[in-house]
Amino acid sequence: MADSTHIPSPEKIKEEILSHYPVKVAKKRSKAMVVREKGSDQEIQANVRTVPGIITQRGCSYAGCKGVVLGPTRDIVNITHGPIGCGFYSWLTRRNQTDPGPDGANYMPYCFSTDMQDENIVFGGEKKLKEAIQEAYDLFHPKAIAIFATCPVGLIGDDIHSVAREMKEKLGDVNIFGFSCEGYKGVSQSAGHHIANNQIFKHVVGRNDAKPEGEFVVNLLGEYNIGGDAFEIERIFENCGITLCATFSGNSTMGAFERSHTADLNLIMCHRSINYMAEMMETKFGIPWIKVNFIGAEATAKSLLKIADYFADEGLTARIKAVIAEEMPEVKETLARIKPRTQGKTAMLFVGGSRAHHYQELFSEMGMKTVAAGYEFAHRDDYEGRKVLPNVKVDADSRNIEELKVEADPERFKARINEDQKVRLSRAGIEFEDYEGMMNQMEDETFVIDDISHWESEKLIETYKPDIFCAGIKEKYAIQKMGVPLKQLHSYDYGGPYAGFRGAVNFYVEIDRMVNTKIWKLIEAPWDKKPGITAELAAV
Repeated sequence: MADSTHIPSPEKIKEEILSHYPVKVAKKRSKAMVVREKGSDQEIQANVRTVPGIITQRGCSYAGCKGVVLGPTRDIVNITHGPIGCGFYSWLTRRNQTDPGPDGANYMPYCFSTDMQDENIVFGGEKKLKEAIQEAYDLFHPKAIAIFATCPVGLIGDDIHSVAREMKEKLGDVNIFGFSCEGYKGVSQSAGHHIANNQIFKHVVGRNDAKPEGEFVVNLLGEYNIGGDAFEIERIFENCGITLCATFSGNSTMGAFERSHTADLNLIMCHRSINYMAEMMETKFGIPWIKVNFIGAEATAKSLLKIADYFADEGLTARIKAVIAEEMPEVKETLARIKPRTQGKTAMLFVGGSRAHHYQELFSEMGMKTVAAGYEFAHRDDYEGRKVLPNVKVDADSRNIEELKVEADPERFKARINEDQKVRLSRAGIEFEDYEGMMNQMEDETFVIDDISHWESEKLIETYKPDIFCAGIKEKYAIQKMGVPLKQLHSYDYGGPYAGFRGAVNFYVEIDRMVNTKIWKLIEAPWDKKPGITAELAAV
């Protein structure tokens, strides 16, 4: 790690980064970079198209819809309608785990694709799609079949929704619906999240009014069971006496989604990918939502106590406090052992969802400082908090996504709490329908960059020499060749869980090992030994 006294100010680093861009590119990228000034209302540019030619971390709308939101649900057959080249996210790529349960239904390991050929592109692929649905039904008899449109399907005009309606009527006992999540919709995978929320809400939520047995019924939204995170949260909930109705969508089922509207409270983990669902469920069914974070031992304890305050039940509060007291000794013992080796080290986090925010809690517990962070596909409210929503302009890309008109269900709407209870809970520190955003928790002089490019990553590493860089698989090996360990926080490499108390212990141990392994100091990037072709801009 470089001596902090020799690191230029973040403003100078920003200036140096932008000086290598053409004028128009520099002007645009400048708006996506913020040097944090705590206590000030700073605006960041987010959810805009990536500059052509820049190597971005982003994925497409299809990746967000199928790969992120629907992928972790075990008892639905997800058919990718498109050429097989579009089928990467037909496979389970993010290490989502599941427990098949008593019925054993688990289609997550399978890859379903219509494998469209040239003739289907020319003459249409609806016939082939119908055949694929029929074959999937005959083989598996699933509870639901979903269809995901890729770019070519949108361009040639295949109507996946009419096919879904036709096959649903023909087969009779299976729920079939489609997602118009062509990769070009929106500016990133965030568009796919929104599309997934809309269709699950329209076609699945509310189909079963039977409330699960148990008290204190909650839904957990935006938890995808990477590396077993959901298993750890489920264990904690069970020990606390909290009844989990549905998780959207790690280790979950269509049946859980169908009755999720009966819950007493919605808990949001990944704000960006699932806030639409929480808002629609509140409008239609009266379920309030709060933001929680089960990444980090202290954050987990705070979130559990929020739930206790919401339900205001002495027995529940006592159980939650007892669970926290039981879990924390191992956390503290592990921290006492590893913190002398991690104290003062630095981290950078450029990850999707809320992970670039949540994981700062874990690093802080270890005495490590986050010097730079950003999201792949965030909107301004993910950075600045939901207070900015009234001022966010809806651009042309956002208008590509259907906005559902949701109204209170005349028979099933039930306000879980009244205004007096909301006021009481607000005084206790529980804010409903609110998220403060990542920037508001970051320290002065830290660097916030949206949709970071490969060049910007290289410059930050060269200048800050961080002890660890957190990102995804696309960045992993380039970063490690620069002598910096990279921890994947999209798929956790081969680790996890990192949620909850036991997850925090796992994370402490693993990060300690990574940042204190001496081999990283011995690595020389191949381009330092033998530089490749260099070029200069002909015109600016």
